[in-house]
Amino acid sequence: MHRTFWAIAKKEMYHILRDTRTLIILFGMPIALVIIFGYTISNEFKNASISVIDQSRDDLSKSFIEHLTSSGHFRLVTTGKKVEDLEHAFKAGQIKMGVIIPPKFETQYYRNNTVTVQIITDATEPNYAATLNNYAINIISSFNKGDPALSSAPYRIDIKTRMFYNPELVGAYNFIPGVAALILMLVSAMMTSLTIAKEKETGTMDLLLVSPVPPLIIILGKVAPYIILSFIDALIVFAMGYYIFEVPILGSLPLLLLMSLIYLMVALSLGVLISTVADTQQTAMMASMFALLLPTMLLSGFIFPIASMPTLLQVISRIIPATYFIDIEKAIMLKGAGWEVIQQSAIVMVVMVIVLLLITWKNFKIIHK
Repeated sequence: MHRTFWAIAKKEMYHILRDTRTLIILFGMPIALVIIFGYTISNEFKNASISVIDQSRDDLSKSFIEHLTSSGHFRLVTTGKKVEDLEHAFKAGQIKMGVIIPPKFETQYYRNNTVTVQIITDATEPNYAATLNNYAINIISSFNKGDPALSSAPYRIDIKTRMFYNPELVGAYNFIPGVAALILMLVSAMMTSLTIAKEKETGTMDLLLVSPVPPLIIILGKVAPYIILSFIDALIVFAMGYYIFEVPILGSLPLLLLMSLIYLMVALSLGVLISTVADTQQTAMMASMFALLLPTMLLSGFIFPIASMPTLLQVISRIIPATYFIDIEKAIMLKGAGWEVIQQSAIVMVVMVIVLLLITWKNFKIIHK
């Protein structure tokens, strides 16, 4: 009996070792997950983009700015003279935190023993905003310790904090845009890839490919019904976010829906592309999970801030469609931003649609031949 057992086990082992896809799932996925989780799950951050409004412009305010940025946690991106400059930078997504240094900073510091510095944080990502606040407060509080002449002086800097766009740090303001991007990606891409892979398994796709219908028309015909159904999903998600979780839509609703439509086209194009290289529904499912689900969850800024990731993962996040769509959602819904703010992200998504459709069309032509 034991010989039969070992013979079956040996045969199965040979079968696994000869199957590249099985080996990738067994060894490739755990390695990838450990690397991704290891670098993305972190409470620390570096080089968070900030702006400083220095209304004093004296020697002490310059030293204060150097102290704030020398920690490596903050990176000075812009400077300005008015609070309005901060609001523009926040709305454009250029910065995550602003610091306002009052006029006569040096005079008040030495003469009055107390001077007020204001910290303003973008709270569209509540946890990240709270972390930024805590780091900034600790660094500012340690300002005296950097100068031996001031180390024995009393506490001189009073800190006032303010949260933009989400002052109560409501978690739904962050997860509703992320969940919307995740759901639309999975429903659109996965369902499309599974449906076409099923037709390939049953042989009905071969009948379409040998027909006189151009491959591009076949692709668009396959995608069209899912665009309609997925768009209804988008309406449901945004309606639930608005009426149940009270997530506001401060910007243009038609613009938000238009961007959702473009994002859906990107997702559906990815689904069709996966289906052209997947022979079975199982392969399509695994490819969708590994190539779409995990990156959308972990590298798009949905759960973990992109700014806290290593440079390589930040670069990878730039090729993930959800990264741009989540930025667009937060800009329109929470900041009330218009086309001038989101146009760059929108253009990137349009380019993605064109590139993915061209690659898919080429793959269909190869299959057709």
